Amino acid sequence: MNSIFFLILRRMRAPLLVLICTNAVAVLGLVLIPGVDPDGNPWRMDFFHAFYFVSFMASTIGFGEIPYAFSGGQRLWVTFSIYSTVVAWIYSIGTLITLVQDPAFRQAVTERRFARMVRRLQDDFFLVCGYGDTGSALVEDLTRRDQGAVVVEIREERASILQMQNLRRYVPVLCGDAGRPEYLLKAGLKHQRCAGVVALTDVNEVNLKIAITAKLLHKDITVICRSDSHDVGANMASFGTDYIIDPFDVFAGHLATALRTPRVYLLYEWLVGRRHLQMEEPACPPRDGLWVICGYGRFGKAVYACLRDEGIEAVVVEAVPEKTGMPATPWVEGVGTEAATLKEARIEQAVGLVAGTADDTNNLSIIMTARQLNPRLFVVARQNQMENQAIIDAVQADMVMRSSAIIANKIRVLLATPLLYEFVQQAQGQEEDWAYELISRITILAGAGGPEIWEVELNRESAYAVCAAMDQKWRITLGHLQRDPRQHDHRLPCMPLLLLQGGKRILLPGPDAPLAEGDRILFCGRRAARTRMDWALQNAHALDYILTGEYRPRGVVWRFLQGGKEKQVQ
Repeated sequence: MNSIFFLILRRMRAPLLVLICTNAVAVLGLVLIPGVDPDGNPWRMDFFHAFYFVSFMASTIGFGEIPYAFSGGQRLWVTFSIYSTVVAWIYSIGTLITLVQDPAFRQAVTERRFARMVRRLQDDFFLVCGYGDTGSALVEDLTRRDQGAVVVEIREERASILQMQNLRRYVPVLCGDAGRPEYLLKAGLKHQRCAGVVALTDVNEVNLKIAITAKLLHKDITVICRSDSHDVGANMASFGTDYIIDPFDVFAGHLATALRTPRVYLLYEWLVGRRHLQMEEPACPPRDGLWVICGYGRFGKAVYACLRDEGIEAVVVEAVPEKTGMPATPWVEGVGTEAATLKEARIEQAVGLVAGTADDTNNLSIIMTARQLNPRLFVVARQNQMENQAIIDAVQADMVMRSSAIIANKIRVLLATPLLYEFVQQAQGQEEDWAYELISRITILAGAGGPEIWEVELNRESAYAVCAAMDQKWRITLGHLQRDPRQHDHRLPCMPLLLLQGGKRILLPGPDAPLAEGDRILFCGRRAARTRMDWALQNAHALDYILTGEYRPRGVVWRFLQGGKEKQVQ
């Protein structure tokens, strides 16, 4: 608010002084110049009537000469005053219009309106810094799950896109540099409803500054940052950043899982990112044979390290080796779009190809050229721009690395069901048969619509009835939570995937597993099962029916009526 007043006073100072001085001179002249009343007696106008006359004369309202007809001298002075005050008004109004159109003034007004909206938020929200491909995907998912979001984006065109989107909830957006602490504070960094800060800008250094600012100004807040630099990521970690996501390392981990256990990778991809799609055969990257990696930037290096760790031979093709550096193993200089370069890299004997440059057009050209030389290749494609998704899909690569989708999926899971990543980590040590059996069970359980994933924490806020029953020494098991609160003999269409109990992780726990307050359980099943389970967690009457198999009245009146019925039966 102070900046708005400062801009108004600074820009309007001269016009206001001109307007005040012009009106003051006009008033003074009317007071000093004598007139004649109808009786021929001389008279002078007082200051009040002079100010009144100049006010309506200068605004061109025109009520006539008051209190008597003017003399020639007064009319001459009024003529001069009319032109001078009109010019002063035009000058002032023109300056005011210019001020309203000034970008700095409009930005100040927008920031004030934005800060007021954020202060009035009543629900929990996440502060999202950056509205690129990843930020837009994350905000859309948050609003779809009826969670609030506040966005800070430096590019005006991106902020405008957000304002025009038809989201489920209104999302306040501020066009500004998220690296500046003042913008983070206006966006609600210290707001009591701010549940977390997500830094998704395209610049690692800006994300680092956001993480530092968030942890210094709000120590207990959850901070999630994107970083594709190991040095910047280490710096973020030193300031206590909760989650640091490097899309290249994440994808390299996915590739390693697909190489070792393809069905475990399919299970991960289904549950984390694509569980509402139909199941399909898992991607099976070949382990025996040569791989050709085109592009040795950050992505190429991550994939190369993954393949070398798995004991797979790889040849790198890079156009600017003096900039990226090269591995100790044999490599070829070039882009990879030319057949001669690929032949030099032994593409005809290769079993896998990684098109991993920073240019989507080059990646497509690499894939098309390589397939002409070796149509049996397992192809991994890197997609850099979301608008190129149609042509990337058309090339039908076996695996596609989309940075925005990888980051958005991981953040979505971290915010909604963080226990799902614990389950994925535990599942990576399992065998192929285990993953195949689990996929079959989930498919039968969830039906055609795909499974719903949710997390239950046994505490007073989210499971009051269960905690109250535990206080009364009831033994609660996982089997109780899986019972239908409307039909005691029926089980809900759901299954537990992971039980976190006192730091101990139990994979696929059985129905007889005892529960305690503070336990966290990851469930998978149908949406209807989640709704009914939530009812049993909070409703003491529903939980009592699950535990005893009987509907027992709890109110005084209902117990009295129930007692009367029992006497009549006797």
